[in-house]
Amino acid sequence: MGLVPSGREVRAPTLGRKVRARKFARTHFCWHTPGVTTRRAGLREQKKQATREALREAALRLALARGPANVRVDDIAEAAGVSPRTYNNYFSSREQAIVAAVTAEREARIAAAVVARPAGDRLSRAVVEAVVEQYTDPGEHHRDALLLITTHTELREAFIATTGALEHPLADAITRRVNGIDPHTALVLAASVAAAIRVALQGWVRPGTAPGGLVVPSGSLPDLLRTALAPLAPALDAAGQRP
Repeated sequence: MGLVPSGREVRAPTLGRKVRARKFARTHFCWHTPGVTTRRAGLREQKKQATREALREAALRLALARGPANVRVDDIAEAAGVSPRTYNNYFSSREQAIVAAVTAEREARIAAAVVARPAGDRLSRAVVEAVVEQYTDPGEHHRDALLLITTHTELREAFIATTGALEHPLADAITRRVNGIDPHTALVLAASVAAAIRVALQGWVRPGTAPGGLVVPSGSLPDLLRTALAPLAPALDAAGQRP
């Protein structure tokens, strides 16, 4: 092989040399091991997720305490224990961070709910029920946040803009639920659902005035969502009836 000079005796490695070789390999080459690489990647993702969560919770906490107009990106970053530069790696504006405290992981929950619906449900029913459930049950913790969002124009716009993030998770859920569906068809259906949700939210957050001058959302969000999604039912069900 050209690795041992001609005429030199090749001796079997001693036990001590074997141990040292194994230690050297673990120390210098462990990053090539798939399991180690996966663990390290997993830890990085966990750290990113923790940072993202800290930023959005800090943004919401400060907005509720001071009002959105009195919260700066630097304030959010400081409260979360990171630099403004790190903040910009996660959110492009304070409004996006504030809204994310309410909408975080919602797309994944909708997709999971679609897959988990009973097998006998039509695709339209699976999608509509998953969307209505996740959009209309924010939990007690986020009720004040939703009121904050619906009463500030910039936050309303950021809230509505989040609907686009549903497209790919929902398309994946549709392909998992409907055997043999074309991925392009699933994505078109998912994009249509996201557009319908956006229309419903635009109607819901259109300011109405309650007695005393309080600005409140207009109409019932579940009803608005069901109405907006109704025209898509034939296409969803046709796709769901593939042989």
